[in-house]
Amino acid sequence: MHLIVPFAGCLSDAGRQALQTLQLPHLDKLLARWQAGPPLGTDEFSLNPPHEQALALTMGWPAGSATLAQDALPWAALAAMRLGLPGAAQAAWGLLTPVQLVPGREQIRLGDPADLQLDEAASRELLQIVRPLFESEGVILHWLAPLQWLATHDSLDTLPCASLDRVIGRHLDPWLAPQRAARLLRRLQNEVQMLMYTHPVNEQREAAGLPVFNSVWLSGCGRLPAAWATDMPIPPLDDRLRRPALTEDWAAWCEAWQALDAGPLRSMLQAGADCSLTLCGERRARTLAPASRSLWQRVSASWRPTQLHSLLDAL
Repeated sequence: MHLIVPFAGCLSDAGRQALQTLQLPHLDKLLARWQAGPPLGTDEFSLNPPHEQALALTMGWPAGSATLAQDALPWAALAAMRLGLPGAAQAAWGLLTPVQLVPGREQIRLGDPADLQLDEAASRELLQIVRPLFESEGVILHWLAPLQWLATHDSLDTLPCASLDRVIGRHLDPWLAPQRAARLLRRLQNEVQMLMYTHPVNEQREAAGLPVFNSVWLSGCGRLPAAWATDMPIPPLDDRLRRPALTEDWAAWCEAWQALDAGPLRSMLQAGADCSLTLCGERRARTLAPASRSLWQRVSASWRPTQLHSLLDAL
């Protein structure tokens, strides 16, 4: 079993203070018995957060890439292939997420898509409203989930876009794809905003006290590598820390950490040699795995204090 845990560390001062209060006995024991591999990732400004880099690396794509932090990672193509959509393995795909852009005094912020509270019916209705804008430009759309639509178009091939997890709750400008590479996307985003500005659907949403839908965010672009095996196992990703971290609810983040420690990490500790764990923050990821050690190394590890807080703080 290989488990990937996003948002195990954070950069927020309040989050780091919360981190110092965490008591995670099972992770402590894993740290004492297992060894940490080299860090993966660069900084908090990479387009792909460490958990997506770690997942892509375990899946073998992009093969041999030295720029995993900024590569176009084809998550949408993978989803299209799983759905069995025609040409999924050969076409270029992108993930479209319905969002609310929230204007501020000087900058625009991307709201959390979960706050839209879209069910399948509402999501499909919004997709049908914007579909003509995209299909008039040759961009074909498919519904995948309430907060995930698939788009296919040749311009999405190797288009680097910031992961949604990089942008939620943050100012938009630093994360926009380069103007030249994403000219069609930018124009379609503007047209969606104009279409939805006075649309009756948004008037109904406002009357119901819900955030309005006024744009889409594109991510996960590209084509699947030609040599990628369709039956390749994909490691589980436990994302229970994600929403508390993105909303900066550090009390809930600590509670989620404690549940993770008492559940999956306890099971991994009991399973032993057949497991590995990748902990991911906003900058880096580290993989912990059992390693053969001498008797002296095993004994001395029991004397040393675990480096739990140091490890998580450095992610």
